[in-house]
Amino acid sequence: MSGNGDGDGRNGAGTPTRGSAARNAALGRYGERVAERRLVEAGMVVLDRNWRCAAGELDLVALDGTVLAVCEVKTRSAPGFEHPCAAIGVEKAARLRALAQRWIAAHPALVRPGCEVRVDLIAVVRAPRGAARVEHVKGAC
Repeated sequence: MSGNGDGDGRNGAGTPTRGSAARNAALGRYGERVAERRLVEAGMVVLDRNWRCAAGELDLVALDGTVLAVCEVKTRSAPGFEHPCAAIGVEKAARLRALAQRWIAAHPALVRPGCEVRVDLIAVVRAPRGAARVEHVKGAC
């Protein structure tokens, strides 16, 4: 068994263990699937998933009518952790806006010039049983 014995998935130095990194990655993928399903149910068209460039990554890019929504997905495994919305600060919001412009430049055929762009946050809190709680905050930052 790795970790410091208290079950937090970190070693004695406070660094995440390999097992916790894999669990976090799996939780993130789960949250992104749940978030994508919510967008589609709301009538949005998902254009891209996990788009990466040298400056970073966009979790989901979707059209909400004529508005391009870049969506940051934050997933938590239990409600006792910090609410996912608290994970987006001023710097993260600015980086997401810059990534949105890079995405648009890389995909000129998918969006009309001068389209409105917004940054959404989709918070997913996995329930111990049943469906996850999903909160979609349009124009979160």
